[in-house]
Amino acid sequence: MNLSLIRNAFANLLGGVIPALVALATVPMVVKGLGDASYGVYSLVTAIVGYFAVIDINVTAGSVKYIAEYNANRNHERISETVFFGLSVYGAIGVLGALGLFFGAHFFVTHVFSVPHRLEAEAIATLRLAALGFFIGQVENYLASVPGALLRYDIAGRIEMLFGTCVPLLTVGVLMLGYGLFEVILVRVICSAVNCLVLWRTIRRLLPELSWRTPGASIRRELLGFSAYSFLSRFSTMSYAYADKLIIGSLVGVTGLAYFSVAAALANRILSLTYRLSSVFFPAASALAARGELERLGRLYLKASRYVVFINASVLVLVAVFSYQILYYWMNPTFARAGQVVLSVMALTQFIDSLTNLPSLVNDGMGHPRFSGLFALARALVGLVIVYLGVAGWGIEGAAWGHLLASILLSGAFVIVVHGRTVPTRLADLARKAYLPSVFGVGAVAFAANAGNRLFDGGPLTLVLLVLVTMALLFGYGALFVIEKDDKEMALARIKSAMRALLSAWRPV
Repeated sequence: MNLSLIRNAFANLLGGVIPALVALATVPMVVKGLGDASYGVYSLVTAIVGYFAVIDINVTAGSVKYIAEYNANRNHERISETVFFGLSVYGAIGVLGALGLFFGAHFFVTHVFSVPHRLEAEAIATLRLAALGFFIGQVENYLASVPGALLRYDIAGRIEMLFGTCVPLLTVGVLMLGYGLFEVILVRVICSAVNCLVLWRTIRRLLPELSWRTPGASIRRELLGFSAYSFLSRFSTMSYAYADKLIIGSLVGVTGLAYFSVAAALANRILSLTYRLSSVFFPAASALAARGELERLGRLYLKASRYVVFINASVLVLVAVFSYQILYYWMNPTFARAGQVVLSVMALTQFIDSLTNLPSLVNDGMGHPRFSGLFALARALVGLVIVYLGVAGWGIEGAAWGHLLASILLSGAFVIVVHGRTVPTRLADLARKAYLPSVFGVGAVAFAANAGNRLFDGGPLTLVLLVLVTMALLFGYGALFVIEKDDKEMALARIKSAMRALLSAWRPV
């Protein structure tokens, strides 16, 4: 594969892995510091704030696409127009959303959701503070997208790693000092503001020619035209991602929401990490399409799909098979009993959804956001109905099964429709070269791991041994049957080169 693309992919992955590990490690401490009910309120506040993000018209997507194209052609004037148009749009979105959150806080807490009376005042104050965080967060999200559009994921990854690690650690520190929910959100708002300053300085260094330019009509037309359909995708995805929590908060209560949120967030964080490997394809596909290199794009797409599907399937096996033990040792027995099924089913759902990541990125990079936008809208509408029925009938486990059913129906339809149309690859080639190499081997390992987990239900040492054996089997299968010959040869050559350099450095003079 292209080395530059690989380096960007792993830099982007690393920028998410370290913060994700720190965040997951601190969740038990945050839950303990806040209490189950207050953590449910915390989940509710973040869900409401996240839901307000649906007003984002997703100019970020169009901005990334066109900055990548303009940078490939060294058109600095157009880059300046694009950047400052994006900042103007997200500043306006931030103000609008912040006002809605601030003035609607009392209504949401007291009339919409089942918040215990003793927590109402703190929840209202926290939500109003989160309104300021929403404004800063909109600007922060846009600024964070610019280094990636320039294919400098190494820089973007370092910044994200720094702030993504600091925020959960500071959160734990605040709780250890005896503070509560309001102060937790305050820390996050301050960190977002500092991150904005760091990102802006970074962008000015990457784009020394950047200067204020009033966006021309063509820039506005291109960005808004692309974003009109891309907005459907973001609107639908954001609505769907947070609506389940709002439904559970209304029908089940904040304690049940805490159990669901912890399990679902774990599945989402783990399975979504490989999206960071895929996301570099968006600006890369835009640049390759602008240069007419569609055959090369198709080859890279098939190879990347092959590896990403295998990695996601392997992660799914580890999470789904050992879901009870993960929650038992990570959280406590209560969370394990309440969230085991949710974690397993949501992990499977995230895997199926991940099959649409690369196709949607290439589809959008080729300039066809209407397909991904319309399918995302259909997914949200159908999914919300199914999830609501699931919660009403079977509680938080019903929500998880509802997510899975919606994923099978809509994600499968999207993959079938775009290949050979907007993605320059036939579905048969994708199935043969990307899906089949992983299906049987990973499936066999999953069957063996599940059988071993049931037969050897011992203590933590037995669990560690089973996990290590499962990982070894997955690694061995991947090395033998998934990694392609040219990539094995390239990896071996680089290892030999590194070993020679290491031996040379240690050789006595």
